[in-house]
Amino acid sequence: MNRQRLILAILLVLLGLALIYTSVRTPRQQTVASSRDKKTAPAKPVADETRVRLDLLECGKGRFAGFRRNIFRPIFHDETKVPPAPPVLPKPIPPPVPPRPVPPPVPPVAPPQPPPVVRDMARFTFLGFLKKENRKTIFLAKDKEIILVRQGDKIAGIYEAVNITDEALSIRSTTDGSEIVIPLVENRPLSGQIR
Repeated sequence: MNRQRLILAILLVLLGLALIYTSVRTPRQQTVASSRDKKTAPAKPVADETRVRLDLLECGKGRFAGFRRNIFRPIFHDETKVPPAPPVLPKPIPPPVPPRPVPPPVPPVAPPQPPPVVRDMARFTFLGFLKKENRKTIFLAKDKEIILVRQGDKIAGIYEAVNITDEALSIRSTTDGSEIVIPLVENRPLSGQIR
């Protein structure tokens, strides 16, 4: 608290000094001589300020005598000698390049159609599996219908479940004997690779 009072005291002293300085340095208004004082002072003659002096505007017209020295001339005369530039030859025109033959456009290749096994299995969605007494049963969904599949069961009438593990389902087509392994991912459609 003493420090704040000390700072306040210093600021008040500075304010007082500033006020004293401004009162001393402020210009004072001078008094104007009254009309009585004018009568006693001698009168100064007033010049006629309204007249324009045209004689000051007239000046003698002198002629230009010309220049005496060329200030743009170089100091050394050797610098002014420029060697002649070699003649500029036009650039030769390159021979025309024969156009390259454009190959005929390649017709777009249609993507290969998946085999019927892959298309048929893509309609089924894996929901989960149940393991009971070392026998696994998987749950497949097709068109809001749940189908239970065990090893040896038929799927869609033409595919037989060959092997069921925790990660994959192996099926065989009864028509051509091709086998497909389908990874089992929950809530995903069945898709696999043909062996």
